[in-house]
Amino acid sequence: MSRSTSLTAIALSIAAPAFADDGTAVSAPLLGSAALMQEDGTPIIVTGRDDGYRTITTTTGTKTDTPILDVPQAVAVVTAQQINDQAIRSMADLVRLVPGVSAGQGEGHRDQVTIRGNNSTADFFIDGLRDDVQYFRSFYNLDRVEVHRGPNAMVFGRGGGGGIINRVTKGPLLDQQLVALTASLDSFGAWYGAADVNIPLGSGAAAVRINGFYEQLNNHRDDYDGARYAVNPVVGATLGGTTLQLGYEYVHDDRAVDRGVPSARAATLASPAGPLTGFDRTSFGRDDTNRSVIDAHIITARSSTDITDGLRLTTQALYGDYDKSYTNIFAVTPVSTTGTVAVEAYRDTTQRQTLIAQVNLIWTGDFAGVGHTLLIGAEYTDQDTASERINGFFDAANPNAASRRRTVALARTPVIPLATFIAGPAGNSNRAATGTVEQVSAYVQDQIALSDAVDLIAGIRYDRIDIGVRNVFAGTGASRVDELWSPRAGLVVHPVPDASVYVSFARSWLPQSGDQFVSLDATSATLEPERFDNYEVGAKWDIAPGHSLTMAVYRLDRLNTRAAGPTPGTIVQTGAQRSSGAEVALTGRINDWWSSALGYAYTRARILETTSAAPAGRSVAQVPRHQLSLWNRFELNDRLGVGVGVYHQSAQFATISNAVRLPGYTRLDLAAYYTLADGIEAQINVENVTDAGYFPTAHSDNNISTGAPLNARFTLSARF
Repeated sequence: MSRSTSLTAIALSIAAPAFADDGTAVSAPLLGSAALMQEDGTPIIVTGRDDGYRTITTTTGTKTDTPILDVPQAVAVVTAQQINDQAIRSMADLVRLVPGVSAGQGEGHRDQVTIRGNNSTADFFIDGLRDDVQYFRSFYNLDRVEVHRGPNAMVFGRGGGGGIINRVTKGPLLDQQLVALTASLDSFGAWYGAADVNIPLGSGAAAVRINGFYEQLNNHRDDYDGARYAVNPVVGATLGGTTLQLGYEYVHDDRAVDRGVPSARAATLASPAGPLTGFDRTSFGRDDTNRSVIDAHIITARSSTDITDGLRLTTQALYGDYDKSYTNIFAVTPVSTTGTVAVEAYRDTTQRQTLIAQVNLIWTGDFAGVGHTLLIGAEYTDQDTASERINGFFDAANPNAASRRRTVALARTPVIPLATFIAGPAGNSNRAATGTVEQVSAYVQDQIALSDAVDLIAGIRYDRIDIGVRNVFAGTGASRVDELWSPRAGLVVHPVPDASVYVSFARSWLPQSGDQFVSLDATSATLEPERFDNYEVGAKWDIAPGHSLTMAVYRLDRLNTRAAGPTPGTIVQTGAQRSSGAEVALTGRINDWWSSALGYAYTRARILETTSAAPAGRSVAQVPRHQLSLWNRFELNDRLGVGVGVYHQSAQFATISNAVRLPGYTRLDLAAYYTLADGIEAQINVENVTDAGYFPTAHSDNNISTGAPLNARFTLSARF
């Protein structure tokens, strides 16, 4: 049997029903995290299977059913079990567990991450399809979150300069009735409730699964509150050799916009400033102004058809309608030596409609005595965006540049003036734009078993990206069409069956319109897209059943970045930056009573070429040199378990100015779990046990988030 054929057999075998700790069979989801079974027990589709804190296979990294051991790229997975054990409620908390990824503040109204030194608000996916709207993502309906580090446009398309984050949702269970309920309350007064219900339909050939949650928000900051909720019904069915799944999700999020504290003083590069201390609870906005609201309607469809033995056709589609607005007053200067700080205000609205359709044909078999898994696919994206920024004025009778800023005295509760938001173009420095993106993509990839111990994966993608942006107020517009080729190649060698060593190269592109595609103008439309080249060597080892070690060393070059030109008002394409580093992760079940997740990253990200934006040698923003995360869960007996975790992050600069440094910190977390009855568990998570003061994220030199003090979350979960 060729290696390709044997890998397929392995992937199909691990798609069999999983088993609970008591040995009872657990039905796999229809098109979710494991496999759908036909009535005769034959697997139809495999999209990964979790084993405690470890995931064995994935389709995201290759678009085919591939053991993570054979993916020539660093892949980190945070499973639903680990998310629940650590009571993770935000993307910022989750990425702390992933080596090489750090969270950004996102101006207090969105997820924002830096992966291998490259910052993004748009490199998010859901079930392998792009999810680039700016909002806070939740985990109520997820089986796991996958983080694929390193650019790889061959699989994911445009963007993804440092990597991507993919959320994998739960799918219907064909033959299992399920009711799972969760309720939690923390010491700040925030509370959360979630339900997961699965109902088989008919004779076991169809099922419906409904996930929903409601969360009342609160934390250690003054004037912070909010509520968010979502519901996600999904129905799936088998029709002969075809599986179908149709889902709808409604998301509502209404919360305070919190942009943290300013820096403590003006600074020079020789002596960087630090965050303002002693004001961890103080808001520099207003509770009647600082607000973010989003409503999203998302429809998804998926199918899989076994055309012949070894030949499969899969399709996916997503339609999303998003309506987002946020308003904020925020600090724009450091605290002066006289104890004052300046504030400004603006309101931003975004409406977006996104349509994505993807089709893949996958053939697995032998040709000329060599095993192949051949992927041929195409993708189409159509996106329309309308965006407007409306500035705020503190003197409505004189809406000019001077009245856009006010200086206030620093105080435990500063007196922030009321801002008036005046729409329209006349003298207000507002902006309004519409943007369209049409992308047509085609790709081919072959996973070749050169021998029982050597695999080659190679692929290339063609993207035609047509971007148009119109300045609504000026009545002018700019457009650009890019035709891009994105190669990927990796060689995987198995010195022993349970270990692999790989070397790989991958490339990604990002057009010069920002990752939200509404900032293209006549100047930037003349510039070539940014290019990301990743060179990586790594190793993966399944040390024992349920326990895996991964290591990667890489160099990632970012080219064609923009900077101001020598003539005022011009933009030139000259910048470059390089990220290099090493990442190590040790994840899984060490034995029957000990589960662990360890991650460490060393990351060095520097500007390579001097521009008017930054000189060569300056550090890239929000990239800590060292990151360490460790979580352990110990089962003391059949009913009682405890958790111990530590997170360390070294110092980082708030922005590319390198004028403000966020100090490094170490945080200790504890947890306890107690089984009250069969299927019912009580849990307490204590965060920041030592009550350390720290500043985890920033958006600018004067928008710096403060870490939460000692706090606790109580959770009760039941599964029937």
